[in-house]
Amino acid sequence: MVAFAKLQELIGGRPITYPGQQLVNGLVFGTAVAAGITIAAGGEEQWLMWALLVLASIFGVLFVLPIGGADMPVVISLLNAFTGLAAAATGFELENNVLIVSGMLVGASGTLLTVMMGRAMNRSITNVLFGAFGQVSSSGAAAAASTDGGSVRSAGAEDVAVMLAYAHKVVVVPGYGLAVAQAQHDVRQLADLLEEKGVEVSYAIHPVAGRMPGHMNVLLAEANVPYPQLKEMDEANPEFGRTDVVLVVGANDVVNPDARNNEGSPIYGMPILNVDQAQTVVVLKRSMNPGFAGIENPLFFNPKTVMLFGDAKESVGKLIEDVKGL
Repeated sequence: MVAFAKLQELIGGRPITYPGQQLVNGLVFGTAVAAGITIAAGGEEQWLMWALLVLASIFGVLFVLPIGGADMPVVISLLNAFTGLAAAATGFELENNVLIVSGMLVGASGTLLTVMMGRAMNRSITNVLFGAFGQVSSSGAAAAASTDGGSVRSAGAEDVAVMLAYAHKVVVVPGYGLAVAQAQHDVRQLADLLEEKGVEVSYAIHPVAGRMPGHMNVLLAEANVPYPQLKEMDEANPEFGRTDVVLVVGANDVVNPDARNNEGSPIYGMPILNVDQAQTVVVLKRSMNPGFAGIENPLFFNPKTVMLFGDAKESVGKLIEDVKGL
């Protein structure tokens, strides 16, 4: 529920913390465990079961609240692993081998995926769960938001269409904005038009792009994007220096150069897509609001960057029409 609310921006993506939070969480969890042990030991009071259900629900909410929106892919993966463990435990109770095996497979694969995603962000799972990532101190926020006095340049769809149509190599970087706008089919159509004009098109996929593990891969596969065009981060990064135009569709934190350059940034050390090394960067974004990590992105103020504001689907649709007219 909390992950959904943060991803749908019903509540803020920043971590929600308060003094003594870990102590409160520990007390709620310990009381729930005590109620469970009492029931397992033969306690038949009905209030014990209600207490266990209520405490477990409260703990679930309190557990996710202090985790920032940028970490939701890792949290969702971990919660999926927990569902596998719950299914396996149910299988033992019901003596159902299918539940036991399937639950253990889900639990094991979810745990492995969670660990891999943590490594992709250069952070431990402990830091993700208990580090309140995104609750930036004033000094850290100031360092992360430093733009060296740069200004944002915006462009119209006609100008961007010309850049794309006359480029030699274009790399598309999809993000959560693409998923929200459901623009994957339009992006594929735009790529097809560019390829007809002799432009080389590929897609750079960050391991934690989107809000779920493998989110971008699934969306682009749904649009029948040829698999060889999908480049993982390690394969895509060396190509940016030879790229004419990078089209960033709704991505923010995974292309933030502060992760590479600014030791004062809360995302410093996280591997990113080095889109700022391309000749031109076009960012499709609804507004200048920061991403789920809650920090500014100096890429938007880079002299090589132009912003195309608006809904990703509508913006890509305009680009398609303008490219057709060239």
